[in-house]
Amino acid sequence: MVEYEAGSPFPGVIGRTLDESSPAWPMPPRAPEGAPNVVIFVLDDVGYGQLSAFGGLCETPNIDRLAKRGLRYSNFQTTALCSPTRGCLLTGRNHHTLGLSAITELSMGYPAHNAVMGFEHGFLSEMLVERGYNTFAVGKWHLTPPAETTMAGPFNRWPLGRGFERYYGFLGGDTDQWYPDLIHDNHAVMPPSKPTDGYHLNADLADHAIDFIKDAHVNAPEKPFF
Repeated sequence: MVEYEAGSPFPGVIGRTLDESSPAWPMPPRAPEGAPNVVIFVLDDVGYGQLSAFGGLCETPNIDRLAKRGLRYSNFQTTALCSPTRGCLLTGRNHHTLGLSAITELSMGYPAHNAVMGFEHGFLSEMLVERGYNTFAVGKWHLTPPAETTMAGPFNRWPLGRGFERYYGFLGGDTDQWYPDLIHDNHAVMPPSKPTDGYHLNADLADHAIDFIKDAHVNAPEKPFF
């Protein structure tokens, strides 16, 4: 199959008949060979010095193992608040530039404080999906203005509007662990079972993260994910 990059001349042949023609297809985005999978965990209410990887008293052996095998970033700007830190992490921008001086629920009608992130501030997810990655988000989002979190939309500041192909979690700052307000992609859904049947949000989020990865891997095992 002949492929060509978008924007380049069509390399096929368009003849007078099918026999005189040869097709060519626009090349889909492909990550470089050997591109790594990227997994980011964002933990609320965890102090820098609490993890044993940074000298804390809480034993976190799995996080320690990741720290030993990877890089430790010790100069990341944080506001000790949910929305601003998430915005900084996904864009690399200062939180005031993003309109996230505080959490979205405390937004005010002034520049730097309105919780309305401009689309000129690209998300990691938007950049990676254009380069051949699958992109998933699971859990707390907390980056959408409160007035835009209903099923009336708009949805362009929901996860699927900011480069994530799949999403399962809750849009606001918190939710009930046993009776959560859940969003699956762009739809409000009920929890799959009841607390009396053993339901808890943590396990539900983990199960969906695994399912997202499995679904993609079955169809395109060579494709990395973020």
